[in-house]
Amino acid sequence: MAEITTPRELFLHELGDILYVEQQLADEVLPMLINEVQLDKFRKALDKHLDETRGHITNLEQVFDLMGEPPAVEKCIGFEGLKKEHEELVSKVSSDLREGVHSGAVARTEHYEIAAYSGLIEKARALGERDAVTLFEENLKQEREALRKAESIEKTLRDELKTAAS
Repeated sequence: MAEITTPRELFLHELGDILYVEQQLADEVLPMLINEVQLDKFRKALDKHLDETRGHITNLEQVFDLMGEPPAVEKCIGFEGLKKEHEELVSKVSSDLREGVHSGAVARTEHYEIAAYSGLIEKARALGERDAVTLFEENLKQEREALRKAESIEKTLRDELKTAAS
């Protein structure tokens, strides 16, 4: 990879990074989770977020267009780490605990995306890219709502575990 030397190059790199994350979520991760989770509330939330994620990809591609650049995906090593951690944990837990592993992974991923969009918003502001800020804020709002739902599902699962342990 070439050295990143300007704020614009850094912005484009980070934009490509979150595009990678959103594409991985839409193409692989969310469909897999939708098929694996048992809790209907969880499945419906994931299905809704899959639709939103497709919209996030469109918004990110629009930002590339606003910047006069073709969409350029950058492999996100941080997200790959989250995926690997999830896969390893799923392989170690009993089937009755997998739902909790999935909900924890969703929450961690949402936190990661929220941090990425918050940083991109600040960089877009610094570059004077107001239209990009608007698109990022739309994505960020949906990511925060997805996190809220994931935390609610984690609470439901925690309560179920308490009851089962009693």
